[in-house]
Amino acid sequence: MGLEKLSITAYSDSTYLSEVDFCIVQINPASYKHSHKVNYDSKVPIGASGAELEFQGIPPETVSFKIYFDGTGIVDEQKNIQDLIDIFKEVCFKYQDEIHQPNYLIISWGTLVFKCKLTSLELNYTLFKPDGTPLRAEAEVSFEEALDALEISKDADNKSPDLTHEILIKAGDNLPQICFNVYGDSSYYLDVAKYNGLTNFRNLKPGTVIHLPSLK
Repeated sequence: MGLEKLSITAYSDSTYLSEVDFCIVQINPASYKHSHKVNYDSKVPIGASGAELEFQGIPPETVSFKIYFDGTGIVDEQKNIQDLIDIFKEVCFKYQDEIHQPNYLIISWGTLVFKCKLTSLELNYTLFKPDGTPLRAEAEVSFEEALDALEISKDADNKSPDLTHEILIKAGDNLPQICFNVYGDSSYYLDVAKYNGLTNFRNLKPGTVIHLPSLK
């Protein structure tokens, strides 16, 4: 079995159905970082020694790694590395007039399949000809998750802030998280608590039913 190279396929929109371009790296990354975050509000009231973390939301995942461009002929036939960089930039970085933004991307390598957009590109030129022409370059790249509309809909469980929702409380549920799941904004939790006549929204009793009103 031959060596599988990391590939990046470009698409014209977030459905990831219309492939428009692609590129394959010369040299696979030595490693990559796949980052996941959860945002909490941890503001400490004046005079308090601490504060309870309140869930705010889960931002998009990110993937980052280094790729290399080589024009010495050692990796494969001698190439102009600026041409290689331009191909990468055309696929991942360049503003596309047809869609009024850079391309949507899918990174594929082994078990990594990541729908995303390029958010950062930093080039470091490391080897040169006597006349100063670059022969090697290292690129640090970062990508941010860009899900398609169908996946977002599934993740939201077809919930809409324009509808009234009835929620059965389960163990571990909290009102800010429920508001974020339905409204996309956890800051509505005080309004929902008032709407349901809750005096202690921090300790929701499993089995209780609460109602989330329409935002209209």
